[in-house]
Amino acid sequence: MRPARTAVQQRPGLPDLQANPQNGFMAVTDVFLAGPEQASTVGRLLYDFNNEFETPGPTAEQFAARFRSLLVRDNVLVLLSGTAEAPTGFAFLTLRPTPYYDGTLAQLEELYVQPDLRDQGIGTDLLKTALLRVRERGAAEMHINVDEVDTDTRRFYERHGFTNIQPGKDYRMLCYLREL
Repeated sequence: MRPARTAVQQRPGLPDLQANPQNGFMAVTDVFLAGPEQASTVGRLLYDFNNEFETPGPTAEQFAARFRSLLVRDNVLVLLSGTAEAPTGFAFLTLRPTPYYDGTLAQLEELYVQPDLRDQGIGTDLLKTALLRVRERGAAEMHINVDEVDTDTRRFYERHGFTNIQPGKDYRMLCYLREL
């Protein structure tokens, strides 16, 4: 069992993520919080993401309808990069209660940057902004599920301080799922 911690204060070594030159976080792109009016945009981006990796799923319109109801909830955040007219990517996060912290646990459900715009820092800006926003909402930890074979994505998250090894242990954490 993990010891209880309060949000952020007892997590040593985590950088201040306010964008400024002193801490090295200078955004290369605009990142903004999506509202219900961007549901169609987010739905299309998630549909594109699934198509790129040949993952079956809902249509862009079905995703948009679901995001219209999700984007009004306090425990859901979607960040868009670029502009409302020309988005370049998105991050979809959920927050849930946990007995392990005084705050919430954040789950990065999806992070996507359009393929022709990758390797320009957009994903980093989305991730760092996501960390900042969930901390502001009281999150104490963030979980991300990554396919084992997706080595580039695993390296990306590891470069940003994420690990699949529980502190003090020498074995990997795994995620299991089951459709209901």
